[in-house]
Amino acid sequence: MMKPVKLAVIGGGSSYTPELLEGIIHNQDVLNVSEVWLVDTAEGKEKLSIIEDLARRMVQKANCRIKIVATLDRREAIKEAAYVITQIRVGQLIMRRNDEYISIKHGVIGQETTGAGGFMKALRTIPVMLDICRDIEELAPDAWLLNFTNPAGVITEAILKHSNVKVVGLCNNPINFYKKFATAYNVDMEDVSINFTGINHLIWITDLYIKGQSKLEDVLTGKSETYEAKNIPSFGWDAAFLQSLGAIPCGYHKYYYQTDQILEKQLDQFKNNETRADQVQKVEKELFEIYKDPNVQEKPDALEQRGGAYYSEAAINLIKSIHLNAKNIHTLNVRNNGTISCLPDDVSIEVNCVVESHQITPLQVGNVPPQIRGLLQNVKAYEELTVEAAVSGDRGVALQALTLHPLIPSSGRADRILDEMLEVNRQYLPRF
Repeated sequence: MMKPVKLAVIGGGSSYTPELLEGIIHNQDVLNVSEVWLVDTAEGKEKLSIIEDLARRMVQKANCRIKIVATLDRREAIKEAAYVITQIRVGQLIMRRNDEYISIKHGVIGQETTGAGGFMKALRTIPVMLDICRDIEELAPDAWLLNFTNPAGVITEAILKHSNVKVVGLCNNPINFYKKFATAYNVDMEDVSINFTGINHLIWITDLYIKGQSKLEDVLTGKSETYEAKNIPSFGWDAAFLQSLGAIPCGYHKYYYQTDQILEKQLDQFKNNETRADQVQKVEKELFEIYKDPNVQEKPDALEQRGGAYYSEAAINLIKSIHLNAKNIHTLNVRNNGTISCLPDDVSIEVNCVVESHQITPLQVGNVPPQIRGLLQNVKAYEELTVEAAVSGDRGVALQALTLHPLIPSSGRADRILDEMLEVNRQYLPRF
């Protein structure tokens, strides 16, 4: 008989949690989850209570024997957990809004996970995540930590460098690619194989296989000569640019490859108080109104508007692979260890990995062409300095990190942005 599994969700009051619960329920026959502990802070207590009630209704409807516990006591939740999932947002959505608005006000792209906005989120979040890791080291040393907290690659790197926790970072970006290509070629997801190179929110697809045959050229040229794709996705990129790049960028590349257009759009949104942060606040408010309804007993379709679609599917698939020692391949954030030769060994990368119950092993990437290597090394150096700044509280290191980022045009601009962000975030940055 399978050993009962205790699972702790740090940030349990998140609007994403119902999707995670749905995945656990649907896979209960192989996971045997006995307890799901939902943890949040006093600041998120109301949302946690709403999620707790919905989770109980979902479990009851599915006739699952899963104990749901909602608590503000993080240590009690972590104690003896087999898996810990982190999906926290330090400072809630209001601080995300500040990150975006301060960035755009200074004439640079405002975004949750990259540039000045992602930098400030990382500074707020890394100390809290390392504190959580100290609890895991003490109370559940054998647990796997699955980190969804953004910026996921930077957070995972901080944990890899400054704790002994078995951590792996996850993102919904890769699974979305699998689903899109499966739909485009009218095949099952199992028939799709993708080679990824890069870091979180900066991954390139260097090859794409459908039933073992490379289809990369289909996407790069927009034509299919060997296989009838009903809808070859262009992802909004210029064909000549894609062909010269020789790879398929992810959606986050638009901030780097289409900076002028994105910034112009964001400046218009800024003037009308309708940036992505404003949209997310509105969607989240609507979601929790739905969650409150005692007649709602399953994840509502409206959750897909929140972004992050299929993240729980990625999480549950990974937990299954670890739990069953399945040796499946997943695209994950892990320690480089020479996998991408042009990056340091101790940094976090996002690549295909073989997953076993005792270890996760990245698959060798090989040569990285200069048109990918240049941007990759630049952003990774920014991430290394960001981790160092968050841990040390050194303003000089923070300034160098921000100045180095490709979306920040000068040290003077970086200095002014940093001043304002540090002031607005003072309560979250005791090290500074």
